[in-house]
Amino acid sequence: MTSSAADPAGPAPKRRGRPNVRRELVERQIKENAARLFAERGVAGTTLQDIADATGLTRQAVYHYVASKDDLFTQLVSEIADQPAQLLHEINARADLSPAAKLRRMASSLALNQMANPNRFRLMIRSESDLPEHLARSYRASRRRVLKELVEVIDSGIADGTFRTVNARTAALGIIGMLNWIAWWHQDGDDEQDTAGQLSEMAVRTVQSDNLAPESPTVERILANVRRELDMVEHLARPDDGSSGDRIPDSPQ
Repeated sequence: MTSSAADPAGPAPKRRGRPNVRRELVERQIKENAARLFAERGVAGTTLQDIADATGLTRQAVYHYVASKDDLFTQLVSEIADQPAQLLHEINARADLSPAAKLRRMASSLALNQMANPNRFRLMIRSESDLPEHLARSYRASRRRVLKELVEVIDSGIADGTFRTVNARTAALGIIGMLNWIAWWHQDGDDEQDTAGQLSEMAVRTVQSDNLAPESPTVERILANVRRELDMVEHLARPDDGSSGDRIPDSPQ
């Protein structure tokens, strides 16, 4: 029997690997409405019927896309936790960018991510203390990864003289804190690229050296920076009056 592959009357080949655009759109709408309702009412105060009504679906139709309310919440938390850390890691791995350029891109990426998903971040801030232990562990691990990437790039900038001698962890936490507030004040219609650009410049200026020179760092600049580092270490190691003013509290990051 001859093949019908070349026969115009033969069966059309099956299309594989093409995304189901409608399904992806509905899933996105369900997640966005769920994030908004969870953030406003809390997870316990939101039912799957509430999410279905907000999306314009029946409760039964929602079950075609999600297994349960708890499963939906888990998906939201996992997506919020994983994406920022991955974005920062990719930027930090680029050898063609200076520390200042890396920090600028990191801050901009975090800002744009917040503005694209404000309901999800408000949800996390509201629900963080109530997360199930397995989700809490995952979220804490992701936040530590975000902090680690920022600390690494700030330390790199301090080492080559681009940034002032600061406590990199404190500076990174300050930048994260500044960007975390975007979810509360960002409004639809704001110029997101302009906002992200301004905030990323602010992030760089918090650590940028006042004596930054355009040329590559010289041996003298590096040695001077090392001396400043040693002075800071000596200051931190010096016994004080028993207070913990120089101690930076542990962070959930």
